[in-house]
Amino acid sequence: MKRIFFAVLFMVSILTFPLAALAQSEEPVIYVIGKGDTLWGLSDRFMKDPYYWPDLWARNPKITNPHLIYPGQRVRIYSDRIEIEPAPTAKTAAAKRPAEEIVPERTFLVNGGEGFLLEKRINPAGHIIATQNGRNLLGEHDVVYTDIGRTTGARKGDRFSIFMEMESVSHPVTNEVMGHRVASLGTLKLEELEKNNSKAIITSTHQEVEPGSYLMPYKAKKRAVSLKAAGNNLEGYIVSTRDGIISVGVGDIAYLDLGKRHGLQAGNLLYVVRDVNPDRLYTDRKVGDLPKDVIGAIVVVEMGENTSTGLIVKSAESIHKGDKVKLIRN
Repeated sequence: MKRIFFAVLFMVSILTFPLAALAQSEEPVIYVIGKGDTLWGLSDRFMKDPYYWPDLWARNPKITNPHLIYPGQRVRIYSDRIEIEPAPTAKTAAAKRPAEEIVPERTFLVNGGEGFLLEKRINPAGHIIATQNGRNLLGEHDVVYTDIGRTTGARKGDRFSIFMEMESVSHPVTNEVMGHRVASLGTLKLEELEKNNSKAIITSTHQEVEPGSYLMPYKAKKRAVSLKAAGNNLEGYIVSTRDGIISVGVGDIAYLDLGKRHGLQAGNLLYVVRDVNPDRLYTDRKVGDLPKDVIGAIVVVEMGENTSTGLIVKSAESIHKGDKVKLIRN
């Protein structure tokens, strides 16, 4: 686990400063771990090179304790290793230090179109019951009709989020039903109200809207999610994806079997890992478990009780439903 953790810190740092330049100089680049979750904020540059960073774990044999990392600590970055500076003494504090850079927090923007796994049945505020000209696929500015009216307390100008409940999702290992995949389609605004129905305009879309979609009171979903250091170690699985497809990559959405009940938090970064099995053609010895292959990273952007929604921010290869994920405490 420590190899995975320090691979992040090392790679983001050398990608911030060109590797060739570091290799030509004996002077290290100095980073100061900043306030809050800045350690994970270093991931900005690291996430742009999925093919190089796993190679560098073996270059850090002296790093043994990830708990030595804390805000305000100085880290020396070399071309082939990192060194954590010990707490300063009076003598070292008086010595001249190289220039320092405090790295800002890394944030990710979400727009509300990520969807989620619906763990419990809900009572929607209403449904889209008809469309103008009988259309089956609708987009922004199209007219629809709902079963929301004045008797429900609705008023002209009220906004609602549009959802479509999709198939049930079963765990890839236990076959337990985790919930139903819910696609976030967009938003609408009520324009004309009758006693038991209304006319509305679709104001924004993430996907095409269909008749029968259900409506919930609008809550702004667009926001920035800051990376947050993990409070404990967790292991889980990708149980589904936003579009229900098997293979996904950077920028796609995955749903996990970890949630609030497990101690997961929005902003946590998890690694996507796969087991590596020895080829019995080449050895008949007992070699034990091989180090896991880390193929990507996911940032949690939305929480449920037992599940969560994650944005894939790194992938060295295609990520699949059923892949394992790990949260590593720093």
